[in-house]
Amino acid sequence: MTRFQSAVFDLDGTLIDSAPDIHAAANAALAEHGLARITLLQTRGFIGHGAAVFFDRVRAELGIDDAMQGPLMEAFLKRYETAVHLTNCYPGAVECLETLKDAGLVLGLCTNKPIRPTRAVLDHLNLVRFFDVVLGGDSLEVRKPDPQPLVHCIDGLGGGSTLYVGDSEVDAETADRAGVPFAIYANGYRKAALTDLPHVLAFDQFPDLTRFALATT
Repeated sequence: MTRFQSAVFDLDGTLIDSAPDIHAAANAALAEHGLARITLLQTRGFIGHGAAVFFDRVRAELGIDDAMQGPLMEAFLKRYETAVHLTNCYPGAVECLETLKDAGLVLGLCTNKPIRPTRAVLDHLNLVRFFDVVLGGDSLEVRKPDPQPLVHCIDGLGGGSTLYVGDSEVDAETADRAGVPFAIYANGYRKAALTDLPHVLAFDQFPDLTRFALATT
């Protein structure tokens, strides 16, 4: 039998590069309030803890007062929920999901992205068909790196041996706290060195993940 019965994936920076859409939506929100813009590189560095923390980091970078958090979030979210047209899957990601699904693994998604934009981009990219459980950053009262979203997702898949696949420090901490083996996509939004993050596999090509997940015991 295969090593794992199920696999849970992060979304942004793991399966999809959504930074261009987030960048555009954030700058439109900033422009609406007459504020300075951020770069795409800065955007990639701010992603990971959900939309509220993203804008905390934006404001800190640009020196924007705390009182602007609410108005900026409102302006951002009304665009973010339909911001899908600049987002693409990473090469090989879809083929990996197809192969794992065909091999009998049950798949889940556990992301800090709010659930409405999560479902919008999954529908746009035709990814929703792969996942039996989809959990967004606002689906529970807590979000990653709290382990409960991942544990909740795994329970929804029926438990058993599960691999968590992500790209960041947040994902590595989540998996570690949940006691779940972690595979890290090296081309995502990670800022720390790979050697500083606990993992059972680091990969930059999705066929390597496929082979690892389907290895027999």
